[in-house]
Amino acid sequence: MSHTRCARRGRGGGTVTPVATSTLVKGARSTRSTVALKLLMAVSGLIFIGFLLIHMYGNLKVFAGHDAFNEYAHHLRTFGEPMLPYGGLLWIIRVTLIAALVAHVSSAVMLTIRAGKARTTKYAVKKNLASSLSSRTMRWGGLALFIFVIWHLIHFTIGKVNPTGGATNDPYQLVVDSFGLWWMVLIYLAALVAVGLHLHHGTWSAMQTLGLTGSPRARSRAKAAGLVIAVLIAGGFALVPLSVLFGIVA
Repeated sequence: MSHTRCARRGRGGGTVTPVATSTLVKGARSTRSTVALKLLMAVSGLIFIGFLLIHMYGNLKVFAGHDAFNEYAHHLRTFGEPMLPYGGLLWIIRVTLIAALVAHVSSAVMLTIRAGKARTTKYAVKKNLASSLSSRTMRWGGLALFIFVIWHLIHFTIGKVNPTGGATNDPYQLVVDSFGLWWMVLIYLAALVAVGLHLHHGTWSAMQTLGLTGSPRARSRAKAAGLVIAVLIAGGFALVPLSVLFGIVA
């Protein structure tokens, strides 16, 4: 609710100018909602980091061989039976990730719009000297990752597309067939570069939003954490396509 202070006589006989507080209230609400959006982005981002670490662990099962990898893939669908239906765990994960994705993307869009409205004049000279490559590519990198995730789901989960024309009912063979093609490996490596850049700055931003960068030492740790997570996840995922391409996994 907005409030307006009425004019009144001061002790010296002067008139006190009416002051409208609606702008202040609106500004306070906008600030609180912006903080809420940033918190939503941070929490949903951390959910994705947790998922990527677990997913990477599962992918690395390919080094244990055909049977071990396929058994792992099958176990994901039977986990929790009979309390959970067949594939129940996967659907819980999918619903959680979809909710996190909607929260993450919608928050990013709203914050971008607000930032654009807040900047009434454009800078004469664009200065990127103090910003990193990962921070400058967050928005476009995020869009590229969104498109890649759709393809990844079609490739390995929803549609199961084998680019060689082979069978799709054998998870291990589908991986080997797909990454035996150099251009498929190139697509995934390009996506992993985008993942690494996004994680590098995203981890730092999440820790900043959660109040974990209050000192020079804390900021240094946050930057190191972003680098470690980016290299660990992007590098871990890259091991599989590269190993297939070079014949280590066959």
